[in-house]
Amino acid sequence: MAPPGPVPRYLLLMAQEHLEFRGPEIKSLLSLFGGHFTSSQETYGKSPFWVLNIPSEDIARNLMKRTVCAKSIFELWGHGKSPEELYSSLKNYPVEKMVPFLHSDSTYKIKIHTFNKTLTQEEKVKRIDALEFLPFEGKVNLKKPQHIFSILEDYGLDPNCIPENPHNIYFGRWIADGQRELIESYSVKKRHFIGNTSMDAGLSFIMANHGKVKENDIVFDPFVGTGKASRKNQKWRGPDENIRANLRQYGLEKYYLDVLVSDASKPSWRKGTCFDAIITDPPYGIRESTRRTGSQKEVPKGIEKCPESHVPVSLSYHLSDMFFDLLNFAAETLVLGGRLVYWLPVYTPEYSEEMVPWHPCLKLISNCEQKLSSHTSRRLITMEKVKIFENRDQYSHLLSDRFLPYQGHNSFREKYFSGVTKRIAKEEKSSQE
Repeated sequence: MAPPGPVPRYLLLMAQEHLEFRGPEIKSLLSLFGGHFTSSQETYGKSPFWVLNIPSEDIARNLMKRTVCAKSIFELWGHGKSPEELYSSLKNYPVEKMVPFLHSDSTYKIKIHTFNKTLTQEEKVKRIDALEFLPFEGKVNLKKPQHIFSILEDYGLDPNCIPENPHNIYFGRWIADGQRELIESYSVKKRHFIGNTSMDAGLSFIMANHGKVKENDIVFDPFVGTGKASRKNQKWRGPDENIRANLRQYGLEKYYLDVLVSDASKPSWRKGTCFDAIITDPPYGIRESTRRTGSQKEVPKGIEKCPESHVPVSLSYHLSDMFFDLLNFAAETLVLGGRLVYWLPVYTPEYSEEMVPWHPCLKLISNCEQKLSSHTSRRLITMEKVKIFENRDQYSHLLSDRFLPYQGHNSFREKYFSGVTKRIAKEEKSSQE
């Protein structure tokens, strides 16, 4: 049996948005579709050009059917830091891999994409003409070509210092585009039912991708709100003011299961409940303080059911307690290999990685920051269940070094507004000067 050939190289053209979230999204999706994130590229940083080794074109296409962080993917035929290096690289690319797309019965076109620089039409034509050494035998068709090829030039990230020549030049065959258009079509502005804290559409898709959600998965959101992140809802307000109506708006009503109104600190699920993913945006206590049902007084026994009009007594629900309850719930109810994806609010001056809640059944996969203000941010935490939950695991977090550090964020609301107050005072002072 002949040894397997080298793994094909692909070029990902990434969107320049939510930069920290891009790597974990691509890694999660590749893992979901049977690939691995491998590359000879040392670092990506903020670059929009990523060179990856992907086992097959099918995996590359499946990746693009889900990603909202990548714009396009290309089968990479050549790469160089100068035109000469690019041409040399192309001449070394196996001809047998080119022929199926260049034969006389095919149609094609060549596009030019530049990052951080605009070329004139004359410059574009000159670059295309320089590829005449490639064995193109088909006909040019600019409207409906069978195959699209692209020259992509990278002029760096600084718009105030654009080099004369590109840092890198790539040539490849276009495979597929990502799902960036979904961000607009699912925009909150077009939603029938939204709330004050409805999740941005792009971030909602990123959360689902980090969670490796796939067809027929059961996904749970314990802090559902208007259901932006999970497409569920807590309350019936009217025919167009509920999650079911939102799902109907997008033709997704068949995926709706149900809604449960309950106290997240006291899960009402029976033992053995299994979710494929838990994706949620817990309350931060900014608009309203976080509360849970309970009383300092002794509760009389035998009270199991209350009338619908009953308003239960509530207690403060500290952020640290809420997140460790969430991790315990996920550890107990997720399937093995299932993922928990949630937002963790932090006061930036006091943040350290040791503050991220920990659980023995859950492995930290990624930790991505989104800035909220100069002194606050929230971090998208993705964890995977790697161990079967045991009763002894329920309080193991109390022994962790990470339990006490995050307790300082129980006053996140006060710290958030102290920063806002200082900013307003500073602005008022500067306007008076």
